[in-house]
Amino acid sequence: MDNLITRRKFLEVSMATGATVFAGGKILAASTTAPGMATNPTFKIGGDLEVNRLGFGAMRITGEGIWGWPPDRANAVKVLKHAVDLGVNLIDTADAYGPETSELLIAEALHPYPKGLIIATKGGLTRPGPDEWVPNGRPEHLKEAVDKSLKRLKLERIDLYQLHRIDPKVPAEDSLGALKEAQQAGKIRHIGLSEVSARQIEEARKIVPIVSIQNRYNFDDRKWDSALDYCQRESLGFLPWAPVGGNRGLSGSAAESIAKAHNADVYRVALAWLLQRSPVMLPIPGTQNLQHLEDNCAAAKLKLTPEEWKSLAA
Repeated sequence: MDNLITRRKFLEVSMATGATVFAGGKILAASTTAPGMATNPTFKIGGDLEVNRLGFGAMRITGEGIWGWPPDRANAVKVLKHAVDLGVNLIDTADAYGPETSELLIAEALHPYPKGLIIATKGGLTRPGPDEWVPNGRPEHLKEAVDKSLKRLKLERIDLYQLHRIDPKVPAEDSLGALKEAQQAGKIRHIGLSEVSARQIEEARKIVPIVSIQNRYNFDDRKWDSALDYCQRESLGFLPWAPVGGNRGLSGSAAESIAKAHNADVYRVALAWLLQRSPVMLPIPGTQNLQHLEDNCAAAKLKLTPEEWKSLAA
């Protein structure tokens, strides 16, 4: 009986923290973070890779349709360099961005890499043409993809390698098994997943340790709330792609009025909301524009009031 939570303790914990208490007395974190609680400026991916929580997504430094080289290659290099100058030490990319060009540009701009810079990449989506994305989770493809990313990025080991999509035509244990082999060979440090449910994360963790999840998420699109809550309970990093809405953009009078109050744009407000949403949230906004990059990075210093946060959360 000593290991069971008492009714009084249940009430104290619930009222003080908003935690959820399950049968057997196990206390789990709240399903949503109260405004102002997520104030940690850094997060340790996998418990050992410390990053500033606002990163940079390197998808949009490529050409139109995420295809080929950007129209201004020199500018793309400047954007990458300036991101690091602004304190970004987590850059997310994928072999499918370009394809290949994003990884090549990162190496061109930043190699030899400054100490502490984490480059996360992904494999498992192939590109027949502009705006086309086809899953390929075959073990032989993923093993080759890891080797080619290592070569393009000029790395001996990839700190975070993410399965870009779970291929419905390939058993997950086969795809993840290939990444596990690469990890055991010293080619990968940590493994992450993308666009997965909480249940899929749990199943994957039975095969190989998972340290991060990359799902579409912003204050206008919270389809993956349950996956985020799972990540928070389990201390897994959550990298929201399209953190400011992607091609769909963001909408709402609340965002616009809050942005005006802070003399900022709605995108900076959206990023600030994400950073306060959860301590495991690692937004990775991307851009080809130097001014937009600076505006995005400024979101780390924008603190929303509890009332502002709630109006966006509503």
